[in-house]
Amino acid sequence: MKQEQSNNQDRWVTHFEKSGGISSPGFEETMRYFEHFTRESQFAKMITLGFSPQGRPIRSLIVSNNREFTAPKARDSGKLIVLIQNGIHAGEIEGKDATMLLLREILITKEKAHLLKNLILLVLPIFNVDGHERTSEFNRPNQNGPTEMGWRTTSLNYNLNRDYMKGDAPEMKIFLRFFNDWLPDFIIDNHTTDGADYQYHISYGLETNQNIHKETALFLKDKFIPHLTKNVEDKGFLVCPYLEFKDNKLENGIILEPSLPRFSTGYAALHNRICLLVETHSLKPFENRVRSTKAMNEVTLEYLNDNHLTILAMNLRADKSTVDLFYGSNEPIPISFSLSDESEPFMFKGYKTIEEESEVTGSTVTRYTDVPIQFEVPLFNKAEVTEFCDVPEAYLIPRELHFVIYLLKLHKIFVEQLFQPHILHVERMRFKNVKFFNSSYEGRQMISFDLIKWREKKRIQEGTFVVRANQRALRVIVNLLEPTAPDSLAKWGFFNMFLERKEYIEPYAMEPIAKKMLAENERYRKDFYSKLETDEAFKNDPAKRLDFFYKRCQFFDKNEKIYPIIKSFDKIRTNRSMEENYPE
Repeated sequence: MKQEQSNNQDRWVTHFEKSGGISSPGFEETMRYFEHFTRESQFAKMITLGFSPQGRPIRSLIVSNNREFTAPKARDSGKLIVLIQNGIHAGEIEGKDATMLLLREILITKEKAHLLKNLILLVLPIFNVDGHERTSEFNRPNQNGPTEMGWRTTSLNYNLNRDYMKGDAPEMKIFLRFFNDWLPDFIIDNHTTDGADYQYHISYGLETNQNIHKETALFLKDKFIPHLTKNVEDKGFLVCPYLEFKDNKLENGIILEPSLPRFSTGYAALHNRICLLVETHSLKPFENRVRSTKAMNEVTLEYLNDNHLTILAMNLRADKSTVDLFYGSNEPIPISFSLSDESEPFMFKGYKTIEEESEVTGSTVTRYTDVPIQFEVPLFNKAEVTEFCDVPEAYLIPRELHFVIYLLKLHKIFVEQLFQPHILHVERMRFKNVKFFNSSYEGRQMISFDLIKWREKKRIQEGTFVVRANQRALRVIVNLLEPTAPDSLAKWGFFNMFLERKEYIEPYAMEPIAKKMLAENERYRKDFYSKLETDEAFKNDPAKRLDFFYKRCQFFDKNEKIYPIIKSFDKIRTNRSMEENYPE
């Protein structure tokens, strides 16, 4: 009997523990460990969300003491749904090992079983499963263990933590369906950061600016962050906010700026949900990183379990307030932000550094010592809104843009279609001053631009897709479809084909037309000669001079550089839902 108990206990010792805290298991061993929970406990169920490009299953363990193993049952339970995401960057893997230890205490030894009283856990053991198996001891040159680690990006070289909005990676498409079906009430995203050396063992990232609902931001600043910091430090781990330095120099200060929606924290904020970014430091030993990650996850779950009704109610108010304010009351919605010059003092706990001349670089190189020091630096953590936009009644999407509809459905945005033509008051936009980024970024050619906007009455064709703004995911809709939003489909280059000229006119054909226009149109004549006087580059470029007239003549493509999505400010009647007539 004692031998049987001993064998059972041995089975729950993790690879991390067996290695003395220096190693992390491979994919197959990891999945076997998580599957053991489903065999040992009726409160755990493993589901497969989909498969990676290399054929590996992407799985989630659902943990619920009343077996609420489907999204509808979970929502009806009155419990808080918490997503714990590990290994989106598969070289930063301590979240996986920390979750093993924490789930063992919840499901097997049961000293943390009380956490399931008010919580349902969705655990992604490994998100980037292909990157996890691209193992090497050399994958993270700034990192102190484990003995071997995975790779930052997927097998298709996507960085998943830049992909939440555009959903290019197959893994992200799978995740977005899962996330938006369950719509977690709170998300924990476990990572490891690198950069400068300092005393802190672990840091957190949380959205506390205008990109998240105001009540949620105040709750984080006044209640959750103080609780998190104190209780994790009580467990022996020094905590700080996620550290980024202004202009990459610590002496310039620390910046805590609003996260873009391409990141987990920014994407959750668009859904009026909190995402806790957990960042250990790569220079700390692997065992310390696993233990500190476990501590921060554990403290968070304890707080959520004790305050689940507060957070559920806050999330519901945020969803309702978002629609009431930006749609119902026509308040402009903020879409772009920058940090203000206002700062507050922050006592930074670092290490003494030495600047050494380097024969290799021809300049000085910073060397860190093990001598702890403290000094004050400015902390910039207050954002200003740099751009607002008006929320329309609906965005109108031409029926040929099926790829946009597919992406909207991944984000669980409700889409309809017009059953007959409509005459509507709309806002249209034309791109100008378009600049393409010099290099590809995350597989796309991003662009910057200005816009010319105008309003008109327009006949909208039958079959046009209608995306009403009056939806819970209003912030997601606006940030995808409003072209100047920082992670809009337009900024990511989804519509670059509309910026290309497809028909041309030869100079011998255009020049007589230009002469006629110059002679007959006083406005063109005035504008042309004024431009000759004020723009030397235009004056000396025959092609630009002819193009001045080409853009104004009847042969020019009137759709060139027109943003294909239209904003309607009229009420619209439809009778067809995309849930019914558009396949996955």
